[in-house]
This record gives sequence, structure tokens and C-alpha cells, in this order.
Amino acid sequence: MFDNTCKFIAEMYSPDFATWLLGKPITLTKLSPTELSLEPIRADALILLQSDEVVLHIEFQTKPDDDMPFRMADYRLRVYRRFPNKRMHQVVIYLAKTESEKVYQTTFTTENLRHEFSVIRLWEQPSEIFLSTPGLLPFAVLSSTENKVATLQQSSAAIDQIADRRTQSNIAAASAILAGLVLEQEVIGRLFRKDIMRESVIYQSIRTEGIEEGVRLVAVNLLKEKMPIEMVVKVTGLTIEQVQSLLITDVE
Repeated sequence: MFDNTCKFIAEMYSPDFATWLLGKPITLTKLSPTELSLEPIRADALILLQSDEVVLHIEFQTKPDDDMPFRMADYRLRVYRRFPNKRMHQVVIYLAKTESEKVYQTTFTTENLRHEFSVIRLWEQPSEIFLSTPGLLPFAVLSSTENKVATLQQSSAAIDQIADRRTQSNIAAASAILAGLVLEQEVIGRLFRKDIMRESVIYQSIRTEGIEEGVRLVAVNLLKEKMPIEMVVKVTGLTIEQVQSLLITDVE
């Protein structure tokens, strides 16, 4: 949920992310991993954005990942194969504070190959970076602030000043979700209006994903109880192909 929320706001407010990470408010369009390979690496928090001159590769992570250095190197080569003349900036953004040394890894090395990428640990970043830009407001509470409640209040006040209703609802929902990494829901609920958040694309997408996941789990449980595929289709509303795929991937 946290990683996908970051992906939503990075896609919707790409100029804000470009200003932060590239130093220019470039409008970036989404680049699908399938454009780089028939078999993209599975990375739920992966986002690729591009302009005519640059590709921005962001990985949002709540926890360290052993495969991260390799994944960054692999995607750099894939992008080079597809766009040899484009610059590429790669950054891993870690959301939650950890003592793991893996969040300091910035290189992939094997024999004669060495690849470098950038890493941002949000808990080391000053709050001011995020409080002045709408698309970055959700990250403020995860910054180096000593008073996270006060910082979230600042974010909430800034969100209230956003004139566009859709942007306001999206940023409010994202801020409330990411704040869940460091604050109790009771505190978060006092600062954000639920009616505003429910209007957001983020809220609706997460809600839909939750419903779909619930249906999938029901189907898996029915299959484990040896219910015929045709009956599972009738009960869940899934297609025969979807149920058959669950037999392969989720049912032992």
C-alpha cells in the first residue's frame, strides 16, 4: 500500500518529482517496463518516467531489498538498449527508518561490471524540501523532523490551501497513508477530512485493489477445499482463465 501510494503521486505529479530529483520541473510520461523487456523484473514499487532527453527510474522501498543493486543495473542496461541516447537517473527512496546497512548500497559490482545509482533515506532529509511542493507533501512526515505530529499538521495546513479539489484530495489521501508508517491512525484521522480523501484517485484505486485481493483470497481458499473450477467462477465472478492461473500460482 505504501509503495503503490508513492507510485501514484509520482506519476500524477511528475514535475514536482523531476524538480526534486532532476533539478528541473520537467513533465514526464510513464514508461512501461514491458517496453524494455518481454519479462520485466517483478518490482511492485518500480516507476519509470521519461521525457525526450531523460529517463527517471524510481524505486520506493519500505524495507531493504537484497536484489536492489542488481535490479538497478539490469534496468539501466534495458533502458540503454531501448534508448541509447537518453540520460538516466536512478534513485532508490527508502521510506521507513532502518538500521540495515543495505539502505546505504549505491553500487552493483560483478567482475568487470560496476554500476552506480542514487539512494535517498527520507528520515535523513530536511522537512523543508517537501513542505513547499504539493506533490512532495506526503513525504514531509517521514523526513528528519523531530516532531512528526507538528510536521503532519503543517502538511495538512498546506493541503488545505491547494485550490484544485482533485489535487487536494489526492495529496491528502497520500499524506494520510504514508503517515501510517510513523504515527497512530487516531492522530492522522484528526488532521485529515475523510470526505476529501474519499474523492481521491489514490483512495479509490487502493479500495479497488483491496476488493480484488479479497476476491482472489476467497477463490484460493475455495480451490484449496477442492471446489470445482466452474463453481469457483460462479461464486467469485472471476473468469475460468483467472481461476486456472490461481491453481498454478497460489494453490499447492
